[in-house]
Amino acid sequence: MQPAPDRAVIAQATPPFFFAAYPTSVVTMDLRPATPADLPAISAIYAHHVRTGLASFETEPPSVLELTRRFEAITDGGYPYLVAHAEGGVVGYAYANVYRTRPAYRFTVEDSIYIAPQAVGRGIGRALLARLVSECEARGYRQMLAVIGDCANLASIVVHQRCGFTQKCVLDAVGFKFGRWVDSVLMQRPLGAGGDHLPEAARAQ
Repeated sequence: MQPAPDRAVIAQATPPFFFAAYPTSVVTMDLRPATPADLPAISAIYAHHVRTGLASFETEPPSVLELTRRFEAITDGGYPYLVAHAEGGVVGYAYANVYRTRPAYRFTVEDSIYIAPQAVGRGIGRALLARLVSECEARGYRQMLAVIGDCANLASIVVHQRCGFTQKCVLDAVGFKFGRWVDSVLMQRPLGAGGDHLPEAARAQ
């Protein structure tokens, strides 16, 4: 198993390092809102990450029925849920959701992005994240947080950096999966005016 990189390297990762480690190729894709018909493909992508990686701290893949329940909760809450469609199928998905449920957090969202294993390193994650940021800004949210499983997950860390996120902290050993302790990297990006001005919804209260 590869050792986790030094945290200073994570914080200072640069685009040249990213592309050396994760070569990219151009892919033509369609980004669109997810529909219930996409959930079997979404389920397969997520199951792969649950079973083989540390991006998710779930240890057993949820059923399509459970993912349908989650999808409905997210979209009924007004949050964006997107898929990337390329080469005849869904190759990735991303959504924003409530960061925490207490009312004071209502202008803050957390993002989630998962890419099909055969499509990693082709710019799909960055395209999904950029679109997700735009969708959340249009809905009036002011902060987006990324909670990235495993400090060795440089692909996700640098994609977030390239979309304007900064690393805030590493939470040591908060997860336990595959027989070892796993860190979480917390990153943040302001949306729109961020914290510089009151949101419209707050001014109207």
